[in-house]
Amino acid sequence: MERMKNIDKAEVLVLKEQVNYQDGQVVSKTLAQNDYVSITLFAFDKDEEISTHESGGDAMVTCLDGVGRITIDGKEYELHEGESIVMPAKHPHAVYGKERFKMLLVVVF
Repeated sequence: MERMKNIDKAEVLVLKEQVNYQDGQVVSKTLAQNDYVSITLFAFDKDEEISTHESGGDAMVTCLDGVGRITIDGKEYELHEGESIVMPAKHPHAVYGKERFKMLLVVVF
């Protein structure tokens, strides 16, 4: 079983360079996915979003570029480059590109 995919190994990388913006879209690139953890890079064009949903695991978002708005239980939080927030399991949350916005999402189940 391959543990990490879609990313070079034993090489220094800049995560925000591993996923590209596309006009009018949310682009994702899965790096790992199994029963215990999911690691995904996302690039949101301005005003694009992932609408409100719930996850079975705690989901940590780290902003890699731009400005994003994270909504958890109806409360909004703004994330800038280098900042992180945890969206707790089984709580409604959404992600919105306030500007173009890249993030690393790590979900632990």
